[in-house]
Amino acid sequence: MKQIFLVEDDLSLINGLSFAVKKQGYGLDVARTNCEADALWADGKYDLVILDVSLPDGSGFDICKKIRKASKVPIIFLTAADEETDIIMGLDLGGDDYITKPFKLAVFMSRVNALLRRSNNFSENDREETELHSNNITVRLLKGEVWKNGVQIELTAGEYKLLRLFMENPDVVLSSEQILGRLWDCDENYVDSNTLSVYIRRLRTKIEDDPGHPQRIITVRRMGYKWNSVE
Repeated sequence: MKQIFLVEDDLSLINGLSFAVKKQGYGLDVARTNCEADALWADGKYDLVILDVSLPDGSGFDICKKIRKASKVPIIFLTAADEETDIIMGLDLGGDDYITKPFKLAVFMSRVNALLRRSNNFSENDREETELHSNNITVRLLKGEVWKNGVQIELTAGEYKLLRLFMENPDVVLSSEQILGRLWDCDENYVDSNTLSVYIRRLRTKIEDDPGHPQRIITVRRMGYKWNSVE
């Protein structure tokens, strides 16, 4: 059974989400404050985390920071308003998706199922290979580790999946639509190219020697991006 961790303080919303999640056959633990979340959280226990941005004693961003220090578990943010700054901040901190309130339960479950499905697909693929090597970057698939020039670097789940997609398709130009379709279900209209731009920028800051002049993830004007395999 997939286990979901929900951090939300609105009781009516908690009741609705609990009903929808359990109806799908998932387990659910709920925390209503940052303090409760700290007490309940355990790395490896959950398959998905859902964080409300605004909480009585802090922010979902704070919880995300703590989780990302130890875990690549997929994270969805719930935002009260379609504020671009909140969305970008959530993605920059390591969030994998966001949902803007108010939302329909059917849409919510679609996003949850899609993220769990993508996460599971990557885990299954890890069993088929053990490592990827290209341009002084090594991805150890069985461990979910990324190394640059022999030094381990920390990536979020979204960054890790994006890097894998590039390295599995070296020197091939991938359009934004192709990338989104593989990683963020492009057939769902809630994802846009701005989200991808944030991920690309964030990944470059971690794997490029000079993020302002990238040599590994190359922008191909009016076409998309490609992984440069030449060292």
